[in-house]
Amino acid sequence: MNKDQVEGVGKQVKGKINEGVGKMTGDKVQEAKGDMQQAAGKVQKGVGDAREDVKDAVKKNP
Repeated sequence: MNKDQVEGVGKQVKGKINEGVGKMTGDKVQEAKGDMQQAAGKVQKGVGDAREDVKDAVKKNP
């Protein structure tokens, strides 16, 4: 795992919490913020996954 993967998952969790709090309190702004954080986390994790794939491919085929 690399930094982007870890931070991406962290953002997804944080976003899920914000979304849940927003739903419970009826705060649409916080709910939307949570959705955006989750999306950003997915993108960052995807970048980290791609980096790992490239690193693994280089190791297999030097």
